[in-house]
Amino acid sequence: MTQRLREIPYNYTSFSDREIVTRLLGADAWSVLDELRAERVTGRSARMLYEVLGDIWVVRRNPYLEDDLLASRERREALINALDHRVNEVEKRRQGNDRVALLIARARQAVADFERWFEVTARKRKAALKTLTRHTARDNVCFDGHARVSHVTDATDWRVEYPFVVLYPDTEEEMAPLVRACIELGMTIIPRGGGTG
Repeated sequence: MTQRLREIPYNYTSFSDREIVTRLLGADAWSVLDELRAERVTGRSARMLYEVLGDIWVVRRNPYLEDDLLASRERREALINALDHRVNEVEKRRQGNDRVALLIARARQAVADFERWFEVTARKRKAALKTLTRHTARDNVCFDGHARVSHVTDATDWRVEYPFVVLYPDTEEEMAPLVRACIELGMTIIPRGGGTG
């Protein structure tokens, strides 16, 4: 039986390091990391790369951190700068290794995608709020971490995804227009409550 590697910090999920690397850097990156593991001298570059992945992963898996960083451009920029700094430090130690260059390029892309993810999420929330509040009160449209975490179910494949938004309509009459609006926004709808259990 092979030992399960857990080098990515802050990974308190059931995802293995391999699954996280595959999601963030691509399947071939795991093979490269596996090859390089046998060649490590100090492991400092590997630790820094895993810290970058751990920081991205913990934010993507924690709606409370996501909310905090969406609300604070200053903290978000500080995190992105720290991630870029670590990738640059790995680059300094590369010593002409093409396999490490591949990992660095993928890590830079992962950081850029992560930064863009905040912008896309903010834009999507704004558009969803504008559309959904045509049919229900503003307080009934919840993007906050508490609402999202409280409504994670097996139906949302909680291991992989959190709900994007949670709706609390006041009346039955709001349901049909909200469902239509969610479909227009390209959302998957998972009903909760009222016997949907």
